[in-house]
Amino acid sequence: MGEKASDRARVIDWLLEGDPAIRWQTLRDLGQVKESEWRPEQERVATEGWGARLLEHQDQDGRWTPKLYGKKWISTTYTMVLLREMGLPRSDPRALKSCQLYLSEGLGTRRNSETCIQSMVTALLYWFDVEHRSREPVLSILLGKQLDDGGWNCDTHSSHGSFHTTVMALEALRECAMSGAPGIDGIETAEARGREFLLEHRMFRSHRTGKVVNQRFLRFSFPTRWHYDVLRGLDYFRSAESLSDQRLQDAIDVVAEKRDGDGRWPLQQRWLGETWFEMETVGEPSRWNTLRAMRVLDGWNGEK
Repeated sequence: MGEKASDRARVIDWLLEGDPAIRWQTLRDLGQVKESEWRPEQERVATEGWGARLLEHQDQDGRWTPKLYGKKWISTTYTMVLLREMGLPRSDPRALKSCQLYLSEGLGTRRNSETCIQSMVTALLYWFDVEHRSREPVLSILLGKQLDDGGWNCDTHSSHGSFHTTVMALEALRECAMSGAPGIDGIETAEARGREFLLEHRMFRSHRTGKVVNQRFLRFSFPTRWHYDVLRGLDYFRSAESLSDQRLQDAIDVVAEKRDGDGRWPLQQRWLGETWFEMETVGEPSRWNTLRAMRVLDGWNGEK
């Protein structure tokens, strides 16, 4: 059953009562307003709310922890990933300082880097305004790690893609495609092959048996960290404007069925680890999940 206009307006008002990281994306993706209206809200991510709280923990060298990648979930890398998801402005000098550490210390930028880490670093280097010549080799290495089935996998001995690694690689390629940087051959083809990998699995099923690969794929978290779930996968498809394939129907149904009686989506799980602070409570309505679910369903209804 479709949502009533009054119910939708009420939920959007609730979203707009949230953090700047939620407000600017709500205005952009659900409010159908001009950039001049949502851009000031995005700028506030750097100075107010969750984004500002994360930035308070950064040291003068651009780090949150001594190791760029390490302690979950407070390392520099996971903190930067969350700031990117919040929409910290691309030109923020504190984020750019951190990005330079990846290039100078080689984390995620070498051919032997773990693919999951490399995907996160690539997404960071292309979201933030890093000089394109320095980040281009990182992207080329990531493209070269795509497997024959179209997916990616951190297990170098595996010939089958991983849902987790594949969605992170696809998100990184999407950042590259949307960054406005000079084009690199192969991004469009690699994204299409990666999407096909997920589509062949109906976003959460075994391509051999049709059974659910992992029940946790059907439970929505945020932050997702390195974990895959159906909502994260569909939100990538939305960003790539690729929600028209009917093989997504099962996954769309999963999202639609999670909506509660008030038209919102709960936070269903949290990944164990240390955090700087908690944004939402498991079992309670989640602005992050509601925002993402609503824009996915809007995209699905708009592209059909």
